[in-house]
Amino acid sequence: MVRELKITPIKNGTVIDHITSGLALDVLRIINIQSLDKDSTVSVAIRVRSGKLGWKDIVKVENMELSPRKVNAIALITPRATISIIRDFKVQEKRTVDLPDRIIGVLRCPNPNCITNQPEPVESEFEVTERHPVILQCAYCDRRVDSFLSQLA
Repeated sequence: MVRELKITPIKNGTVIDHITSGLALDVLRIINIQSLDKDSTVSVAIRVRSGKLGWKDIVKVENMELSPRKVNAIALITPRATISIIRDFKVQEKRTVDLPDRIIGVLRCPNPNCITNQPEPVESEFEVTERHPVILQCAYCDRRVDSFLSQLA
């Protein structure tokens, strides 16, 4: 006999699905769950069987909708993820994350001499130079970046 555990539906919030297997905890770091209201439920499913991906992770966060910057950060590490906005227990909107051509204010440039790391009011900006795998280039100092978690702003 196989028992299935079901994750409780949320009334309002966000479901991030089709996360690359093993990256759910990184997604939680991006969305900064420590800043959530103490009454918000967060559900995490790691290594769930998926017909499309083989294995995937899922994150459900009650009472939260993601900013465009957080969606862009998620797209950097798991570009096949989908985001569903839930209102009154129903999916109101569902979309695949879309990596834009430019990433603004999401990452810190790893170059300590870049103007974005100086006491100047300059926001970081990266151009997406390759999509598979994702490689970015700083618009100010031309430093290339292919690892993102340690550079999240």
